[in-house]
Amino acid sequence: MAASANGPTASEYIVHHLQHWQVNWKLEPVIQKSIIDFNVINLDSVLYALTIGLLGCIALWAGARRATAGVPGRFQAAVEMLVEMVDKQAKANIHNAHSRRFIAPLALTVFVWIFLLNAMDMLPVDALPALWAWGHGQVGLDPHHAYMRVVPTADLSTTLGLSTSVLFLCFLYSVKIKGLGGWGHELVSAPFGTSKNPVFAIILGVVNIVMQFIEYLAKTVSHGMRLFGNMYAGELVFMLIALMGGAAAASLSGVLLPVGHIIAGTLWSVFHILVITLQAFIFMMLTLIYLGQAHESH
Repeated sequence: MAASANGPTASEYIVHHLQHWQVNWKLEPVIQKSIIDFNVINLDSVLYALTIGLLGCIALWAGARRATAGVPGRFQAAVEMLVEMVDKQAKANIHNAHSRRFIAPLALTVFVWIFLLNAMDMLPVDALPALWAWGHGQVGLDPHHAYMRVVPTADLSTTLGLSTSVLFLCFLYSVKIKGLGGWGHELVSAPFGTSKNPVFAIILGVVNIVMQFIEYLAKTVSHGMRLFGNMYAGELVFMLIALMGGAAAASLSGVLLPVGHIIAGTLWSVFHILVITLQAFIFMMLTLIYLGQAHESH
């Protein structure tokens, strides 16, 4: 898209939309200079994630409070179907009934939370950022430096934070189910076993614990990166489609681009509904699988 006299270029538009509302630990506004910076907080991701998570919990609580033994309404029927689906998957992966009392509700929360976070991508791409920029201007701040991203799962820090939480739960259940000694023995004896020879036992123990570390690291990174990659790509596609709608000009191609914007936006939105649902389900399933593995011995 060619830049107008007063408007941004296509690259400037995308770069602006990909910038988070960021602060440091002192809550001072900053702009992150590198991909990983532990001194920076993506405040928009944190606030949206907490707000949407709270709304999801309130919706489920309201559904539980209004549940009746008679013919269920549409919302109750939808919640019951969701609970049955999650409970079925939990029973298939977690054989310890006592553990399922916590893990099954956790899996339900994970699915609903991530689905709602993903669903933020269905909002018009410029709606909330434009409102945020307008608010900046009303209080005397520069609206051109008002950054806001509304899809928390398109933020790597959010998805890796969720997957790291699952990793800590795996550690917790490994110790709870197998005991600290049993889990420690598993770390140095799997996957290649051990040996009665002291020298070989030490070598195998070092190799095993390195392999276990690589396995845990790979599972955690892939768990978070899979969700992030899909949602980040979806967000970029919506931005490119939005650029089509702003490319009207006095030419045949310029007239047809807004039409293509409407068609492409509609088709991608329909397809993206499947993507956001599937990604929430995959994240929930991997959570159950990893926690199930923590209950099993090699």
